[in-house]
Parts: sequence; C-alpha cells; structure tokens
Amino acid sequence: MSSVAKAGTKKGATRERLVESARRLFLARGYEATSVADVLREAGVNSGSLYYFFKTKQDLLLAVLDQYVALLHPVVMDPVFARVADPIERVFAVLEGYRQMLLMTECRQGCPIGNLALEMSEKSEAVRERIALNFANWRKAIRQCLVEAGARLPADVDRDALATFILTVMEGGVMQTRAHRSMEPFDASVAMLRDYIDRLRSDLVRRAAD
Repeated sequence: MSSVAKAGTKKGATRERLVESARRLFLARGYEATSVADVLREAGVNSGSLYYFFKTKQDLLLAVLDQYVALLHPVVMDPVFARVADPIERVFAVLEGYRQMLLMTECRQGCPIGNLALEMSEKSEAVRERIALNFANWRKAIRQCLVEAGARLPADVDRDALATFILTVMEGGVMQTRAHRSMEPFDASVAMLRDYIDRLRSDLVRRAAD
C-alpha cells in the first residue's frame, strides 16, 4: 500500500471513530449535553482531527444521522428478516428488537432517532430533514413487509398509513416506557397493534365468506 493510500485509510478510520464516538455519546447523554471535548476524549483524537472533517458540532451530528441511515438495514432490519420469513411477523420481530433494547437498558435508552427528534427538530432544518429521512426509511422498510403480506391484509388498507401507525406505536411505546420505567406501556401498545392487525385479517376472512 502506498503512503498516500495509508494516509487515506488512517484519515477514514479517524473520521469513523469520531462519528461512532459521537453517536454513542449523543445516545447516552443527548446532543446538547455532549461537548466537543467529550467526543474528542471518547474518540482519542485531538481537536485538529475533528475540525479537519467537521466544521461544526452540528456537522458531526449530521454525519451521525447519516450513519443511522446507513445502518438501518444491516443492523435493524436485515438480521430480523434473515431469521423471520413471514412478512407480518417480521414487523413484530422488529418491534421485539426495541423491546429487548429497553430491557437491556432498564427502560432508560430510547430510540436514538426519536430522542434527537425531540431535542433537535426545532433547532436546525438540516438536522430535522435528516431525522425525517431516518423515519421515512424505517417506515419504508415496514411498508415493504405489509406489501409482501399481500392478500393476507385487506386491499383497501393503506400500507403507508399503517406503516406510519406502526412507527407511532414503537416511538410512543418507547417514550412512555422510559417515563414509567416499566415495560407495560410498550407491551400494551404492541399488543393493541397485534389485535388491530388480527382484526383486519379476520374482517378479510368474513368478507370472503359473504
């Protein structure tokens, strides 16, 4: 490997370390409560290295949000889809992943995008747009599951609206679970979603029988 290639690889690794360190800190503490010094200390780099890649702290946040976009499928969706074949059950398996995160953190860690939406959506249009993109991609992945369910769901059910509803169930359940330090709100929300989808499917069977 040439010296130029080595330098490029080293720079890339430094940038990745900064983004990953910022991602962990923003999730644990929030954006405003995390200082640039905190990120530098976590990443083990100096300020010159950070400002070489990011002019501002907000630019670093945008890179974190871009990382979440890139990781949605390999980290959140693909592992679930690889082990669960049924498209409707894939939806509930994705929600179960968030449930396990809540259990592991004793109901203290929320959805990172939901956290940033609450904290930052009114402070920066660029950040708000990236947050919206993350939500849109999540809904798109869930919508695809609903489309793949095909005739198992009524044809007149709006798949886009249902995917939005499922995202709302997840985010609202996570938020209430954190507030109450109890899994009950999340579990009740997911159970009601399950009941709703079961009712849609039962209604489809009744229509076919008429």
